[in-house]
Amino acid sequence: MVLYRRQRIPGGTYFFTLTLSDRSQRLLTEHIQSLRQAYASVRKRHPFQTDAIVILPDHLHCLWTLPDDDAAYSMRWRLIKTQFTAALIAGGVGAGRRRRNERTIWQPRFWEHAIRDETDLSRHIDYIHFNPVKHGLADRVSDWPYSSFHRFCRDGNLPKDWAGDFESCRKKGE
Repeated sequence: MVLYRRQRIPGGTYFFTLTLSDRSQRLLTEHIQSLRQAYASVRKRHPFQTDAIVILPDHLHCLWTLPDDDAAYSMRWRLIKTQFTAALIAGGVGAGRRRRNERTIWQPRFWEHAIRDETDLSRHIDYIHFNPVKHGLADRVSDWPYSSFHRFCRDGNLPKDWAGDFESCRKKGE
């Protein structure tokens, strides 16, 4: 049996990546309301701060800061994944089962990284916000609707044209 070592820092800030089992599906954006409801429900019962987030069709990236006395991010993700999966099944989306009776909507685990300093935090925020452009889902970061980028703009932390226009950059390189 593989032993997974996760760094657990109460009150820590973490970068996460969660992925669907079938990367060809678009369940996260097609069922964004169910995902938002599961996320909000868990956050209400087990508080955390969402520092940055982007939802793509088949995976998501986010940064969380946990309460000072708490490092239980795995439990939070388990609850979010379980509630989202239950909502999909209730809505008629088929989901097979793995060993131990787990549903097959999500990959079994997730990637996490403990943020070390302000530079690490800034790089991960940029990575999160640029991800839809990287995956060819948008030409500009501002075009992707499922991103905390819009909150960063409203709060005056980033300009609306941050990272430029990928399409015009591509044309210049041709």
